[in-house]
Amino acid sequence: MPVDRANPSVRRSVLLLVITVSAVSVLAGCASPAFTSGAASSPADATVAADRPVRAPADGTTSRQSARDLKLPGVGGGMLADIPDTTRQVLLATGDGKNANTATVALYERSADGWEQAAGPWPAHNGLRGWTDDHHLGDLRSPIGVFRLTDAGGLLADPGTRLPYDRSSAFSISGTGFEGEPLAGSFDYVIAINYNRKSGTTPLDWTRPLGAERGGGIWVHVDHAGPTQGCVSIAEEHIKELLLALDPDLDPVIVMGDAASLTR
Repeated sequence: MPVDRANPSVRRSVLLLVITVSAVSVLAGCASPAFTSGAASSPADATVAADRPVRAPADGTTSRQSARDLKLPGVGGGMLADIPDTTRQVLLATGDGKNANTATVALYERSADGWEQAAGPWPAHNGLRGWTDDHHLGDLRSPIGVFRLTDAGGLLADPGTRLPYDRSSAFSISGTGFEGEPLAGSFDYVIAINYNRKSGTTPLDWTRPLGAERGGGIWVHVDHAGPTQGCVSIAEEHIKELLLALDPDLDPVIVMGDAASLTR
C-alpha cells in the first residue's frame, strides 16, 4: 500500500526513521553496543602497504633486514617484518591475553641505535572478548597486526597534532558501556587505525575496502573505564600526549595484539 507522505504524522515518522538510520551509520564505530568494529585477517593488512607515500628515513636504516634487527619489547620477527621500513614511530599495544580486554600501550621512536621508548607505558582497554586474526563484524575482538596511523579527529578542538584532524559533533556519544560505565567523552579525541578504511580521510569515513562484513571504525580513543567493541582506549591525558607526539613524516603505525600473538 502506498505511503501517504502528505499526512503530517507520516512525514514525522519518515523523518524520525531517516534521522535514526543516519545516527546509527555515524556511530557504527567501536566504543559501545551501538558501535561495530573490525580486525585484520592477517598481521600484514593491505592498508600498511597501500597508504600514502612517506619520506625516507634520514639515517639510512632502510633495509628490510635492518627493520627486523631493531627489536621491540615482546615483538617477534614475523610481526617486526610487517613494520614498513619507512616507519620511525610505533605505538605498541600489548594485550594481557588472547581473551582479555585490558592492555598496555607505549610509544617507541626509531633511531640508528634501535627502538627507544618515547612515551608510556599506559594502561588501556581493547575489545570485550580480546583479540583475533580473523575478525568479522560484531565479534567484539580487536585486530592483531600492524596498521598505519594517518588521521585523527574528535568532538573537541585539535590539541595541536600534526595529523590531519577532523573536529565534528558527529563524534558525540552517550549511553553506557559493557560494564555500565558512561561513554560520554569517549570520542573527545580519536586516532583512526587503518584497518579496513581509506587513509587520508576523517575517522568518520565509512569506506570499507574489505567489505562491510569485515567491520571497521577501529580507533585509539579516550578510555571510558571498560572494554570496547574493538578499539584501543587510553586515558584522555595520554591520548592528547600521543596526538602531540605523532608525526606523519615518521610514518607512524600501531603494532597491536595479545602478548603471545605479538611474539610470532
